[in-house]
Amino acid sequence: MRLSDLEINPSTLKLEIDIMDKEGSFAVVVCDGKAKITELPDHGETKIVTHQGKVKRVKFDEGEEF
Repeated sequence: MRLSDLEINPSTLKLEIDIMDKEGSFAVVVCDGKAKITELPDHGETKIVTHQGKVKRVKFDEGEEF
């Protein structure tokens, strides 16, 4: 699965991400008190689909130049 859960500290309700631990580009999506992270492809599109103010899905369309 491309989306990985991120922990939100329950006592402070804060999210911490060590960006030095990550390589390349990434996106963080937060909805309904849950947070997820995904790497972005080198070539392609990543769409975050919402419905009524909530994230419904994250779609990936990748390609490579020829």
